[in-house]
Amino acid sequence: MENNKNKLPAADSTRRDFIKTAATASAAVAVTNIFKTPVYGQNTAPSTGRVIGANDRIVVGYVGVGGQGMAHVRSQKENLTATNVVQAAVADVSKTRVNEAKAYIGGDCQGFADYRKMLDRKDIDAICCSTVDHWHTPVCVDSMNAGKHVYVEKPMTRYLGEAFEIYDAVKSTKKVLQVGSQGCSDAKWHEAAKLIQAGKIGKLVLGQGSYMRNNPKGEWNYDIKPWATQEDIDWQAWLGKQIKVRSDFSADHYFRWRKYYPYCAGLLGDLFPHKLHPYMLATGSPEFPSRVCSLGTRKIETDKAGGNPPRHVPENVQILAEFPSGYTLMVCSSTVNQTGTQEMIRGHKASLYMAGNRIELKPEQPFAEEIDPMEIVGIKPGESVAVHEANWFDCIRSGKEPNAGIDLAIKVQTVISLAEISDRMSIMCLFDPKTRKVTTGDGREVKVPTYGTMPLS
Repeated sequence: MENNKNKLPAADSTRRDFIKTAATASAAVAVTNIFKTPVYGQNTAPSTGRVIGANDRIVVGYVGVGGQGMAHVRSQKENLTATNVVQAAVADVSKTRVNEAKAYIGGDCQGFADYRKMLDRKDIDAICCSTVDHWHTPVCVDSMNAGKHVYVEKPMTRYLGEAFEIYDAVKSTKKVLQVGSQGCSDAKWHEAAKLIQAGKIGKLVLGQGSYMRNNPKGEWNYDIKPWATQEDIDWQAWLGKQIKVRSDFSADHYFRWRKYYPYCAGLLGDLFPHKLHPYMLATGSPEFPSRVCSLGTRKIETDKAGGNPPRHVPENVQILAEFPSGYTLMVCSSTVNQTGTQEMIRGHKASLYMAGNRIELKPEQPFAEEIDPMEIVGIKPGESVAVHEANWFDCIRSGKEPNAGIDLAIKVQTVISLAEISDRMSIMCLFDPKTRKVTTGDGREVKVPTYGTMPLS
């Protein structure tokens, strides 16, 4: 009965026939090594894709079906009826992962080793991208140019220049892009935005939050599966042409890529987006940062305790970001201490204390006669991947901006990218959104890093 959920109804018989025909034609090569040199943004005349109405079924394909990719596959399969979605295809450089995802989805699901072959399918409306970070921009840009809407896992991409490639593609194709920071679909941040925009706490002063962990044997040292061999994984395709510091096949890098700079910014890419997105959303009017500084350290060396290869990225990181309005955001993250800071947004007249499904507004003492204390409780739904996915599907149908859409995401990614530059170059980074240039405090322009321009990039 579960597989029947993935069957297209009689009214979609043409599409079903297409799926079956395509599956038959590609059966011999569906999960074979067919990646060629990656080229993205290659469509000179982007496809518009079909217009999706309020009651239309959305056909979804998945690029990257590892841990997080399969989390989306499972979540969306559990909610197929509620969201009116069909899971049509998966793509991954691992044959095992393709076959496991196909088996889980069932039905007519088709598998690909090259995601671009999947994009050729005109019936697919939307792509869920859960690849390693350095593949986010190619997948997003190619997908939108092929007429597909995109859900991309956080961080939106690896480097700042790539973030603007995605931004420009969204604006030119008019596709709906959602970044996978599900905290943006937690209603308390939207309630906070209403309070702030209504002037309930006065002018914004300082936001502060944290995302803390403490793994004695080193964060992200995931188990290496026995199937992870050169025969199963197309290593050159996984690296792509982007990566300049190339190594021989490494199962350690394949599973634990968040530890290594060529593929990820570590905590800045993995955990900081979960805080930056909602805290910037909560202002009600997110801004590009004007100044960002960051400090990262790696002195505990937890990888040694687990007998694992040492990481490139810091174990402990802080960001301080200033915005043109005068608002400052202070966020810290760690893999070596799990005690967090008070989650709050400070205004000149009052502060908002953010916790779970509640918000508490406390006036500053000088304004106690002017500002009434307030408590909002029972806020739903909290952080939920399923709710965040549903918001994306709803916006595909309505054309509205999703909760973690491009206008918020580009500003968040700018903070993340400037923080990495600040930490790795030991500088304060200033940003001009009109020119998209980064400078130091003395006006010197900083060459924005990308693949191959920094050690270990």
